[in-house]
Amino acid sequence: MKIIRNILPALLFIAVTTQVSFAQDAPTADTTKTDKKKNKNLSLEPGRTFEFDLNEGSWMSLDLSNDGKTIVFDFLGDLYTIPIVGGNATQITEGMQFDSQPRMSPDGNKVIYISDESGGENVWTYDFTTKEKTQVTTGNTNSYQSPEWSPEGKYMIASKQSGRNASKLWLYHIEGGSGTALVKEPNSLKMIEGAFGGDSRYIWFSRQTGNPTYNAPLPQYQMATYDRETGEIIAQSSRYGASFRPTPSSDGKWLAYATRHEDETGIMLRDLSTGDDSWLAYPVQHDDQESRTTRDVLPGFSWTPDNQHIVISYGGKIWKINVSNKSATEIPFRINSKIELGPELDFDYPISDSQEFTVTQIRDIAPSPDGKKLAFTALNEVYLMDLPNGDPKKLVDLNETQAQPVWSPNGEWLAFVSWKAEGGKVYKVRPNGRELTVINKEPGVFQNPVWSNDGSKIVLIKGQTEAFRDALRRTAFRGTSDLIWINAAGSNNNFITYTNGRSNPHFINNSDRIYLSGRQGLSSIRWDGTDEKFHVIVKGKGAGGGNAPSASWIRMAPSGDQALAQVVNDLYVVTVPQISDQAPTISVANPSKAAFPSRKLTDIGGQFPSWSNDAAKVHWSIGNAHVVFDLAAAKAFDDEVAADAKAKKDAPKPDDKEAEDDKKEDKEKKEYEPLEHRIEVKAKRDTPEGSILLTNARIITMNGDEVIENGDILIENNRIIKVGTEIPTNRRVTIMDMSGKTIVPGFVDTHSHFRHPVNLHRGQFWPYLTNLAFGVITTRDPQTATTDVLTYGDLVDAGRLIGPRIYSTGPGIFGSENVSSLEHAQDVMKRYSSYYNTKTIKMYGAGNRQQKQWIIQAAREQSIMPTTEGGLDFKQNLTQVIDGYPGHEHSFPIFPLYKDVIDMIAFSKTTYTPTLLVAYGGPWSENYFYATENPHGDPKLTKFMPHSNLDDHTRRVNAGWFMKEEYVFEELSTFANDLVLAGGRVGIGSHGQLQGLGYHWELWAMQSGGMTELNALKAATILGAHAIGLDTDLGSIEVGKLADLVILNSNPLDNIKNTTDISHVMKNGRLYDGNTLDAVYPKKQTLGTFWWQDYKPTGVPGIKK
Repeated sequence: MKIIRNILPALLFIAVTTQVSFAQDAPTADTTKTDKKKNKNLSLEPGRTFEFDLNEGSWMSLDLSNDGKTIVFDFLGDLYTIPIVGGNATQITEGMQFDSQPRMSPDGNKVIYISDESGGENVWTYDFTTKEKTQVTTGNTNSYQSPEWSPEGKYMIASKQSGRNASKLWLYHIEGGSGTALVKEPNSLKMIEGAFGGDSRYIWFSRQTGNPTYNAPLPQYQMATYDRETGEIIAQSSRYGASFRPTPSSDGKWLAYATRHEDETGIMLRDLSTGDDSWLAYPVQHDDQESRTTRDVLPGFSWTPDNQHIVISYGGKIWKINVSNKSATEIPFRINSKIELGPELDFDYPISDSQEFTVTQIRDIAPSPDGKKLAFTALNEVYLMDLPNGDPKKLVDLNETQAQPVWSPNGEWLAFVSWKAEGGKVYKVRPNGRELTVINKEPGVFQNPVWSNDGSKIVLIKGQTEAFRDALRRTAFRGTSDLIWINAAGSNNNFITYTNGRSNPHFINNSDRIYLSGRQGLSSIRWDGTDEKFHVIVKGKGAGGGNAPSASWIRMAPSGDQALAQVVNDLYVVTVPQISDQAPTISVANPSKAAFPSRKLTDIGGQFPSWSNDAAKVHWSIGNAHVVFDLAAAKAFDDEVAADAKAKKDAPKPDDKEAEDDKKEDKEKKEYEPLEHRIEVKAKRDTPEGSILLTNARIITMNGDEVIENGDILIENNRIIKVGTEIPTNRRVTIMDMSGKTIVPGFVDTHSHFRHPVNLHRGQFWPYLTNLAFGVITTRDPQTATTDVLTYGDLVDAGRLIGPRIYSTGPGIFGSENVSSLEHAQDVMKRYSSYYNTKTIKMYGAGNRQQKQWIIQAAREQSIMPTTEGGLDFKQNLTQVIDGYPGHEHSFPIFPLYKDVIDMIAFSKTTYTPTLLVAYGGPWSENYFYATENPHGDPKLTKFMPHSNLDDHTRRVNAGWFMKEEYVFEELSTFANDLVLAGGRVGIGSHGQLQGLGYHWELWAMQSGGMTELNALKAATILGAHAIGLDTDLGSIEVGKLADLVILNSNPLDNIKNTTDISHVMKNGRLYDGNTLDAVYPKKQTLGTFWWQDYKPTGVPGIKK
């Protein structure tokens, strides 16, 4: 095999068969020269070329010509042919588009296949005579698979998935037309792998009802036939192991199909005259029935013209199987070719040692009634500043989480809510910070305060204190919450009504009704909770033909007939007409064409929107920026642009230079720009002072394969300044003897979901404590759903929360973003690069191939390292690697994988984080560990994790019980090991399944596929640090790097499970006891106790046992 530069050398391999022998070439250097891009629909310019010389491949779909001479097959997104006897492959398609699932026309002149060459998936044909490609279907928002020809060659079929409808069989004519669906209902019926037999009346296919699920039970698919004369669907199988890939012989006598026996996939042969089944081949390629099967449940195979053999791929090879004697002969092939990949994105993000940092996020902005001041929160404290650019000042000193400040109508008071473990409070205070008063007389947890128009009452949403404390997910309240009011002078809680999913209470001038937004849009009620009236529903643009998203938040202007709405990430102002007792629905998919005057305010998104008191302006924040949109100024700007355009239209035609100048001017004048001001709230960075020497330890440095016995590490403040043996010190240095201990770099979790409580934050966060206690010192949360993580990260950096280093992608970029161009993608990316400062983003299936290429182009321009969602979609996985995405989350659902995929991904330098605890392609490995370990009895989990969460995870798991052989984490980790040996990168990602300990389970699962303990530890440290651009400061024990260390009682090189035998953890130079998180150095301090640790029912009567 030809090895590309930067990929580790492999042994020279010679493949010898009975028919043809191929000697593999010596290693060949990578070339960065690429052909000039020719496809305008896929705009990404290639940056690298992966060259290969291979005789094995992964998930190859093939077909045989009707003359029995030529095999066509797909390989890494291109199509090739070889003679039936084997030989060197001839490439028939090339380029960055992904071509797959080829099928020969009956006359052998054409191939039908699936390609995303147009920017999205479509059905295409290739003509062998003219070498021309023709697009059969149109549009770029649908998904296609399973193309096939009718026996006479006049028609083609393919499975088409559009919007939220499952794939259906469609029929197309060779001479054109839009085609028709053979079956339309039910929506949930998935029809793939269509195939004709000897009679074109019937189409065999595989069907599934419902969406793919995790820990999926069997069977997932069964075979059926569709009668083209009657439209009738007839079931053709009912096997526990499922039945799929029906492939009838052309004489109508036989049916070859796939099924699963035990945990392996095989090929069955059915005599169609008797219905008898017999095994033809077992085991073959493991099927894909537990994922989205975008390239079918099993790769396509074919009968020979005499119906005596089938030609099929498995085990990385192509085989010819005699159906009479059931013997297999290899058809050898060799592919010497190349594919182009997108440019490599590999950025370093140095970690600052500055004494201060600027807070990343301001929240809960509230302009004063006179428009002269702005209240907001930062680091969970209320601040006040003069507009437009005064210095922010903290309003009060409270050792409580503070949130959601609101002004009284006369501007003389501010009210806000707070939280600490004992419960929530509602405060009011003067703008100068005086007369701080608690006004709630009864307990509760409070959100969304708003003053009544006369300033006498405050309306809020109230939840139960205990429910809020015990909530384990993102939502602020668990169970029922109430809409209440409190007298502004102080009172008990006065019940109005149950919220029933409604929030955002507010008032408008000259009305005493309480307005709310909820699932049914904007409504209003009386003070007794009755007479609900609905005013407007706002809808956005659906992604890829899917359902249009509803506004998550709507607020009427204080006066007038306009409302402010948030749809996905963007803000809109819409006109709210009075039509009838039914709320009108206004679509802002295209605001200029909305049913009533509407305007989109944001191009990169915004949070915490608020009206000015006169309804003339809209305020919001994004990151630490405060933005003001002046509606009148925007209208005047639009009028001016329109007037200029009319004047130019009516004016004489300008010369070329004037026309160019006018074009530049038009571009500059394109849109009104709101006023933006960065608010700089400074916080002191938590950095220890002092020097400490850790002596006599085994040090696994992760600097290559270096292991230092009886080694020392000298740390000054938060950095390592010496590593070696017998390091001299002075009396100012604290010395700790680590004899018998093993020290490794702090563990890096590249896929760690924390599911932070949102809106109102709860103080010390138990998932942070749990992870730190288990040695997980750096985390990256890919897809946080909300921006709350930005404030949590600031709190950790400031030392106000104890926890690991907090990195994240922020909210993911989904299809709902509806990225429409490269320029739009650039705007979206600014949200992360300029405002959230996340360094990475999660591209979460954000549309078609064209849209994904725009996103990675924008990321490269703005020095962002994106990662991707695996999505149970192997085709998508490969295209994202080809496009140059530097990160991949979740396992590939296909296994085993061979040298083509292994070497391409190693060459791409994409970091593969398989999250085996939630494995794709089989049962989750976390279920295996729950069954074989004893997490419920783990003393560290008992201390740092709320007991209700521990019970929820460990006592009864809904996913059920699986035989050991059903688990696939060993097979999946085998690929991870192959990838590392080929010079590739992998990361350890726990997915937040069981905080802390779950990381070690993931590490152990990763090592189970044959990876050495040292390489597994590299994945947990230096490779993970590199994946998120932090390897210049983290991931190894080297001079100059940050002092993030895990000190173990046992050697993990002897047994990887020793990673949980933790003595101490050091984060940023601070040393903690690994069992208690009591601070050991530089200052000794006990951690204390938390509300969740008093959970046992003691001191109460009951049955004695």
